[in-house]
Amino acid sequence: MILKQFYLKSLGHASYLVGAEETGEAFILDPQRDVSAYFEDAQNQELRIRYVADTHQHNDYVSGICEFAPRTKVEILSGARAELGYASRRLNDGERFEMGEVVFEVLHTPGHTPEHIGFLLIDRSRGEEPCMFLSGGSLLVGDVARPDLLGNREQTQQHAAGLCRTLQEKILKLPDFVEVYPTHVSGSLCGGSIGSRLSTTVGYERRMNKLLAALSSEINFVANCLNLENLPAVPPYWKRMRKINQQGPVPVGTLAEPPALLADEFERFSNEGAIILDCRSPEAFAAHIPGAINVGLGSSFATWAGTALPDEKLIILVLDSKRDLWEVCWQLLRIGYDLPKGWLSGGMMGWRTAAKPIEILPQWTVWQLHERLEKDRELTVLDVRQPGEWKAGYIEGALLITGAELPRRIDEVPQDRPVVTICGSGYRSSVSASLLLHHGHKQVVNVLGGMTAWKTAGLATARE
Repeated sequence: MILKQFYLKSLGHASYLVGAEETGEAFILDPQRDVSAYFEDAQNQELRIRYVADTHQHNDYVSGICEFAPRTKVEILSGARAELGYASRRLNDGERFEMGEVVFEVLHTPGHTPEHIGFLLIDRSRGEEPCMFLSGGSLLVGDVARPDLLGNREQTQQHAAGLCRTLQEKILKLPDFVEVYPTHVSGSLCGGSIGSRLSTTVGYERRMNKLLAALSSEINFVANCLNLENLPAVPPYWKRMRKINQQGPVPVGTLAEPPALLADEFERFSNEGAIILDCRSPEAFAAHIPGAINVGLGSSFATWAGTALPDEKLIILVLDSKRDLWEVCWQLLRIGYDLPKGWLSGGMMGWRTAAKPIEILPQWTVWQLHERLEKDRELTVLDVRQPGEWKAGYIEGALLITGAELPRRIDEVPQDRPVVTICGSGYRSSVSASLLLHHGHKQVVNVLGGMTAWKTAGLATARE
């Protein structure tokens, strides 16, 4: 049996290729939207892709499940309870199918979502014992997937109870040696404390996973799951991901190259309503095009682009390097946005030398912020970190609005005084500062180094 894991750090997403050496067939699970890597790997290992499946209809990214049929003869598999707008072979709980020496057993594992399934694998070239569990969003590394994404508190309670039974009656009855490969891994917001390793075993999680310690009491387990303060805030773009995946994402097909735009044409697109997405670092964004939204290209780009960008708007890009173009494009496509209409030719140098307007975002060190607070409390320190980070220490008098909630709560930020944005390092606060400027705030400052630098400097913090 062949196993290959594909890890997307920007989304905390793992997908899988399972290959059968006897028959030269491959099975793809939870594919990302750019499926070229699966075809390349299958070709390198002389496999043909026969099956493709999603463990559930994801909330955090657009699935690539509909990208395979236009390219090859493939059978789409799904759980029997999935509500889909495209054809698939429905698999019931306990159903088995074979691919050469590999036997797949389907386990209905509700909790994270009602239709959720996992795949228990037997490698007959080694024996008849199960060797591997592709767990999707049920059992994670050091965590379990959150049950609060689909409905109100009562529904969350029902999903948490279902997850408790899934773990008790199915997953933790597996032998300790069974390897566990989840879809939601380090970097995903589908858990509150996912470990940095990309796989685990049933036995290790049984022994070391703190959330599983409450499984002896369904009431206690559900209570832990309902403590949403331990979970990261849900980015606003997640609300539309599941619907897209249920309907069947439109295949991207052959993608056109977004063109380089000279300053005049770039400005015309902006004046006609296109959103300027500035993908440079927070430090570089200090001088930017008025109205631009800053999401620096890096490991968190997709999450924060999906948080800051409105739906169904044309996007034009400012890049550090033209080599970044397709990385940015695929990150946007994976979270349901269309290709950008183009990118600024010559970058900010081209813009400046064309005598176009420039806006300045002041950048303070923590020492500058501390000095200002000592003299003048007539400013708002806006902390955009997660609630768990806030609890570990914050600046006295700061206002907490988690970055994921800022787009819908932006009216809560005072406009009659300077606003200083702060996060853990300066990345999320730069996104937030650019959003405030985009929505009409005039006096905005970003703190570079964030609360990490504040604490390193030994400056005073408050705690709840």
